[in-house]
Amino acid sequence: MMPQYFSKLGFESRAVGKWHLGHHTAGHTPTHRGFLQHEGYWTGKEDYFDHSNQNQAGWGYDFRRNMSVAWGDNGNYATDIFTDEAVNIINHHNAEKPLFLYLAHQAVHSANTYSPLQAPQDAIDRHSYIKDENRRKFSGMLYKLDESVGKVVEALKKKKILQDCIIVFTTDNGGPAAGFDLNHASNWPLRGVKDTLWEGGVRGASFVWSPMLKSAPRVSKQMMNIQDWLPTLFSAVGGKTSQLDSMDGMDMWDALSRDKESPRNLMLHNIDEERLISAVRVGEWKLMKGTTYGGAWDSWYGPDGRTGRDYNMTDLHNSKVAQALASLGVPMPSDEKIVALRKEADVTCTKPAKASPCKPTQQVCLFKITEDPCELNNLVFKFPDIVKTLEGTLRMFNSTAVPPGNKPIDPRADPKLWDYTWTNWCDYVEGGCPDSVMDGAETEKNILWDLELQEMVKNKYSL
Repeated sequence: MMPQYFSKLGFESRAVGKWHLGHHTAGHTPTHRGFLQHEGYWTGKEDYFDHSNQNQAGWGYDFRRNMSVAWGDNGNYATDIFTDEAVNIINHHNAEKPLFLYLAHQAVHSANTYSPLQAPQDAIDRHSYIKDENRRKFSGMLYKLDESVGKVVEALKKKKILQDCIIVFTTDNGGPAAGFDLNHASNWPLRGVKDTLWEGGVRGASFVWSPMLKSAPRVSKQMMNIQDWLPTLFSAVGGKTSQLDSMDGMDMWDALSRDKESPRNLMLHNIDEERLISAVRVGEWKLMKGTTYGGAWDSWYGPDGRTGRDYNMTDLHNSKVAQALASLGVPMPSDEKIVALRKEADVTCTKPAKASPCKPTQQVCLFKITEDPCELNNLVFKFPDIVKTLEGTLRMFNSTAVPPGNKPIDPRADPKLWDYTWTNWCDYVEGGCPDSVMDGAETEKNILWDLELQEMVKNKYSL
């Protein structure tokens, strides 16, 4: 994992917030996987105030400080807790050592089903101009996240380490819009929602800020996949990617920093043989087969959030981030530049006059995704050779795929058996649990990593 690699470069790695990478044994939790400390929760979501998690396996309290249950945080708003802890870590960090701070906010993820959207009332009331109650609550949650970014950047400035930082703000999937997962995000004008293979489900917004960037500010359009963060950041802080184990990720630092061509020309979105769905992108083309939820979330969902209210430049220039940057002699861009960047980053789509709509329950879908990010025009019948190439690419991926290691729900994990807390139950039950991770050498011996597959596809199909 990233903190384990970074420790080899002398970094102190600390985690705050969501984990969701396993907790059936202590060995799968943050402080046993490279982090020196962790404050947050282990499961996939929680109530923002009482820190309980409700899912198919049960209901229980899920908040930890390292391995200890943090009962004292009950009642405090999660976004504020994570912000305060991140600021505290920065304030007490020995600036002579490099710091990797992983701040994984829950916001704006849904909480439990009985109260999915939660924010302090004053944060919600700031957005009284939004008529829809759920969107108003969502905006309150987002406001607290925005406030957190300002406080963290301000703390870095006060510690006098901001000038040496790389700040990455990113997501792991598209938004759950229009009531999906009882949430009210918006991916407009992209199609689909979280847990679909449409661009609204797989395209994530992010930004990188650092004085180390050689070409900024700008809108980056290089192809990049989530697994690229590890080699990219490892390279950015002086590591050699040859020191890393084999992996799918590619080093994007030169592309991001100097606005060079991305080394990536291929990405697999998913192959799920249980749900009979798959999608892959090669260059400017995207092939999609099948759909989730029987097509129930295959539409375009708003509101777009771009109309009816002017962008407040005054608030932007008065923000904690702007003030922190100004203290470094890095003033905000001009209003004209900001408007231009926002316009360039905006996704706009025009439906062709003779567009052929994609109906994934009935046919395979092919999009020239660089020109049609809203997936309005299915080109599957116009470019059969491209379809053949991308279907062959999917078969290449699938031929070396590691079988899923998913396990059925273990009733022994039910929090009611553990003082109503989510815990590392396999360390305590008689006989433990069969290891859910297969032998690494055995599972990886036939894997073709993305760079290898990319070369094979390029050579086979003359791309």
